[in-house]
Amino acid sequence: MATRSDNLPRRFARLYTAAITDVMDELGLLRQTLPHAIQPLAPDMRVAGYAFTARGRPHRGKPRERDATLRRFLGMLGAVPPDSVLVLAANDNEAAHFGELSAEWFRARKVRGAVIDGSTRDAASITRARFPTFVRYRSPQDSVPRWRVSDWGQPLIIGGVRVNLGDIVVGDLDGVIVVPRRVAHDVLQRCEKLVGTENKVRTAVRRGLTPLAAYEKFGAF
Repeated sequence: MATRSDNLPRRFARLYTAAITDVMDELGLLRQTLPHAIQPLAPDMRVAGYAFTARGRPHRGKPRERDATLRRFLGMLGAVPPDSVLVLAANDNEAAHFGELSAEWFRARKVRGAVIDGSTRDAASITRARFPTFVRYRSPQDSVPRWRVSDWGQPLIIGGVRVNLGDIVVGDLDGVIVVPRRVAHDVLQRCEKLVGTENKVRTAVRRGLTPLAAYEKFGAF
């Protein structure tokens, strides 16, 4: 999926989603932002890593199915590699699909975060632990009697955005974006250059240069 030598998660983690989105707009990639309802548990949470895709569906399991349902979920958690971000399409509005123990395992595994198009519980504990977690809603209800994992490692569509295994996922308080793996290096280089230019613009504006003059001088605002 990725090589440790390319440092993409570390380099993307230094950037912010607005700048990355601007660069993708220039490349014609206009729909790379996940639904606005997916937000961090805490305002200062940031994440960047390789997408590990998973999805599930509502499932009214019988008591005897509980063990198999739980084992499948735990198998998915164990498959998420270091430097990745779990991107889970829950296709559900009732259960919690993530929790404190899942976050603790990910921290130990050096997984970089979780983006859940669904819910977490144990939100206060996860927030105290500072594990980057982005969700659409919160619920105390356990997933096991209500929901189950369907598969993982396959392409997802969340809010019209395609997410493939190994794409770059970046999230901050503005939202969560997906950078297709095939253009990740190009986007990264352009974005690092853009941020450098924006730093010059910021300094110039603070010194009194008008917005239009700053744009004409630096070609960015």
